[in-house]
Amino acid sequence: MGIRLVVLDRDGVINCDSDFFIRSAEEWVAIEGSVEGIALLSKHGFTVAVASNQSGLARGHFDLAALEGIHRKMCAEVRAAGGQIDRIVYCPHGPGEGCDCRKPAPGLLQQLGEHYGVSMAGVPFIGDAERDLDAARAIGARPVLVRTGKGGVTETSLVEGIEVYDNLLHAAHALVAERDH
Repeated sequence: MGIRLVVLDRDGVINCDSDFFIRSAEEWVAIEGSVEGIALLSKHGFTVAVASNQSGLARGHFDLAALEGIHRKMCAEVRAAGGQIDRIVYCPHGPGEGCDCRKPAPGLLQQLGEHYGVSMAGVPFIGDAERDLDAARAIGARPVLVRTGKGGVTETSLVEGIEVYDNLLHAAHALVAERDH
């Protein structure tokens, strides 16, 4: 049996989002239940990866060292709860750069599929924004929306058939229950 992959957006799913960007490890604050949700997935055999647009790099709001510090803090909190984030991929480009990795383009999900040697078809991608759902659909992954971050606004314009959960912990419980049946 191959790996059981789950992909998460970062800002608004794992941590509180900001219209002014999360610029430092000090500004990174986990959403209630998100770290526990990742730990639950890890404990039940899921491989957890993160795919995140980080245009603050291109915009000069923070540098690579700051981003790595944020990710170290996030991973440390997840490890302290008994979980693991296996891989983090991000798009460093700005909105107008025409790259294939900035969501809603599927490039980040393609990178993860290539890294793990798996098809992304049906792989849950949990996000809070329309661009996350669009990236999932573009590669045949399973779009899952959480109401945290921008999710409450995103939910008002959803198409039928998208799974919606209050937060990452609730989504994790649903995936674990599904796997155990």
